[in-house]
Amino acid sequence: MTGQMLCERPAPPKAAALADRLAAELPALETARLRLRAPRLADFAAYADIVCGPRGEGLGGPMAHGEAWYDFSNMVGCWLLRGHGLWSIEPRGGGDLLGFVVLGCEPGDEEHELGFLLTEAAEGHGYATEAAQAARAFARDTLGLPSLVSYIVPQNARSIALAQRLGATPAGDGRPGSHAGTAVFRHDLNKAEG
Repeated sequence: MTGQMLCERPAPPKAAALADRLAAELPALETARLRLRAPRLADFAAYADIVCGPRGEGLGGPMAHGEAWYDFSNMVGCWLLRGHGLWSIEPRGGGDLLGFVVLGCEPGDEEHELGFLLTEAAEGHGYATEAAQAARAFARDTLGLPSLVSYIVPQNARSIALAQRLGATPAGDGRPGSHAGTAVFRHDLNKAEG
């Protein structure tokens, strides 16, 4: 536990039980190979590993550890405020955390965002495509959203290729602020399949 911020440490038993009950209310999605579930406190370590290290450069970072906590917390908290947020991705039959997919809404966003972050070990297996398709279907069928956007830094070729595989079309550059320097890819959910 040394070196961890207090917010990263396990919650006291009663608080942990309440967190578990709240998490059980979030929708879990299943695909042929994956389960998208509510994030857990322990998932933050993988999130921080992605966004705080060299791989974070492809996401507009890397972030400082505290910034990563605020980002993670914001996306998890979005569930209570907007009815959507961050899912953790794991193999359907159980196993190591593969990454995250998010339906987000941050200050400055003009449309809801579809984001995806995978662990290094999970890349190259089609998991991001499968998870993003499930999140898009939820956005369309459950939330009734007509479109989503993905904000991608130009040097993140893998995410650009994923957005294009998903049928997203280039829609200009991100506005100044949190998405400055990004390319915007629009997902038309009226055309999107699952």
